[in-house]
Amino acid sequence: MEFTASDTQKLVFQRKSHSDETLLRLYESLLIPRRIEEKMLILLRQGRISKWFSGWGQEAISIGAVNALKADEFILPMHRNLGIFTGRDIPLERLFAQFQGKKSGFTKGRDRSFHFGSIEHHIVGMISHLGPQLAIADGIALADKLSGEKKVTLVFSGDGASSEGDFHEGLNVAAVWKLPVIFVVEHNGYGLSTPSEEQFAFKYFTEKGPGYGMEAVRVQGNNVLEVYDTILKLAEDLRENPRPVLVEAITFRMRGHEEASGTKYVPKQLMEDWAKLDPVDTYETYLKEIGVLDDATEESLNKKVKKAINDALEIAFAEKALTADLEEELADVYAPFSQKVIEPAGTSTEKRFVDTISDGLRQSMERCPKLVLMGQDIGEYGGVFKITDGFKTQFGGDRVRNTPLCESAIIGAGLGLSIKGYKAMVEMQFADFVSVGFNQIVNNLAKIHYRWGQNADVVIRMPTGAGSSAGPFHSQSNEAWFFHTPGLKIVYPSNPHDAKGLLTAALEDPNPYLYFEHKMLYRSISGQVPDEYYTVEVGKAALAKEGTQVSIITYGMGVHWAIKAAEELGISTDILDLRTLLPWDQEAVKKTVKKTGKVIFLQEDTLTGGIGAEICAWISEHCFRDLDAPVMRVGSLDTPVPFASPLEKQFLPVERFREKLKDLLEY
Repeated sequence: MEFTASDTQKLVFQRKSHSDETLLRLYESLLIPRRIEEKMLILLRQGRISKWFSGWGQEAISIGAVNALKADEFILPMHRNLGIFTGRDIPLERLFAQFQGKKSGFTKGRDRSFHFGSIEHHIVGMISHLGPQLAIADGIALADKLSGEKKVTLVFSGDGASSEGDFHEGLNVAAVWKLPVIFVVEHNGYGLSTPSEEQFAFKYFTEKGPGYGMEAVRVQGNNVLEVYDTILKLAEDLRENPRPVLVEAITFRMRGHEEASGTKYVPKQLMEDWAKLDPVDTYETYLKEIGVLDDATEESLNKKVKKAINDALEIAFAEKALTADLEEELADVYAPFSQKVIEPAGTSTEKRFVDTISDGLRQSMERCPKLVLMGQDIGEYGGVFKITDGFKTQFGGDRVRNTPLCESAIIGAGLGLSIKGYKAMVEMQFADFVSVGFNQIVNNLAKIHYRWGQNADVVIRMPTGAGSSAGPFHSQSNEAWFFHTPGLKIVYPSNPHDAKGLLTAALEDPNPYLYFEHKMLYRSISGQVPDEYYTVEVGKAALAKEGTQVSIITYGMGVHWAIKAAEELGISTDILDLRTLLPWDQEAVKKTVKKTGKVIFLQEDTLTGGIGAEICAWISEHCFRDLDAPVMRVGSLDTPVPFASPLEKQFLPVERFREKLKDLLEY
């Protein structure tokens, strides 16, 4: 879309019934981000702060919105929403310390500018990927709806960010679940330098709302009273009649995407036209015209605002430079949690692997009323593997939620639930499909506690593995995709007892988990499993078999391959079942290596870059003196998982493992 004269007509302010106090409060709210921007641009040129994303010209949207909502309603801002932070009365000295990378900033120097949140101020900050914020807003609104709280959530997007799939997923989920979310699109005509006509083939976002089954409203975003009145009215309505609404705020960005990029790509006439609609200047003129603002009050408010900014800057600049603390950095990757293992008690019953997962999930739901399950077809259908069969009848549709086909939004909604004190279990129908939600996991769930102290109480169940001739997209072992990401925890049980105990343990922990469950184990193995609730220690490996000749380190289906090979070859082996892949049990690995002196790592995942590579490297570095042979590893072929049975059999490492094991014994 190209902005035209009709978009830059003179602003028409309507006082309605607003008091002088309200009008002046909005004026002062507008002044604060504008005066901060003026100061920040000077400091940026002086090299005293880092990269700056300016909202100059767009302030009325943030100020209108933040003043229209209640203080305890969540707002999820973006780059250009400084007014949201100042409007929620965040201490300016902490805000400036954040911009400077100081310890008292909200991220302790770990992230910059507006990439932070504050639960105290009911703000959830963005990540650079932009779109994922919308799904988090869905989760917060869902929590409010489940709790019976009459609240709305407001989330921002830019017109450029609307091209991301997360925008579609966020709106779609909110519409389907009738969540009280106000989606505000700041339509300023450019995504960095790319004009709107190169982003989408429509002029106004109000055309999109009906396609999602939601109302859409367009406002002149530079008119603070129009924005304020619109959001105020919508919020009052949505609190009583929950549903999402799309609000398009037409505006313009008068500075570069970030200060260094400039605005040379913008036609000069367009800049001049929009300069006449400056949200601060036009509102100030209006207030003077109606006699609410005089020169003395204007001067007084400006002095007050400038003094507050300068005083806060002095405090922030006086704070000493940050000193790196290795222990603190490592400690803050995960939310604090000390697991108290619940030992099994009572009777045990012979159960299949699949049934113990269902038991653990059901008992966790019974123990934790704020645990919500989400996934495709998990409701009446019970999931494609029937693990949640009967759950909707027992726990209700609010807590056992069928989802649209949108993995990213559902994982993001899980994080939103966590922000409001809920727990979420998200089922991937197949582990392969998690790639669609990869960004939410590795950049939102995994990093949020390290960045600003917010835990992500989300467990993602991942039906995984080959062996059923299901081809490249229903058979992958993708645990190594996540093994490299600090902030995640990964468990992978090999037997019915651990399947239940590791799942319950993961659901107790406030940190994000990936729980891998091998599909071929579901109905092929059984074991005695306690009927009552219990947990298994996370981070602790277990010996599936004890011996003296060689150590086989493995997990998941590999445990069963190893046991069978050792029995058939008549070998005395230590078979170490890792159970937890992140963090993995270094002491148990060291102990078995020292015991046998010969080590082979077995994984179903493709060989290159797998978990075995890391652990074998660690053994070579830390246990070299205990070795009597080279450390060996075996995995599946470095190809996609094939469909035809003979090809799949060749792909899997079973036969290659037997031959490699013989070689190791003979070394």
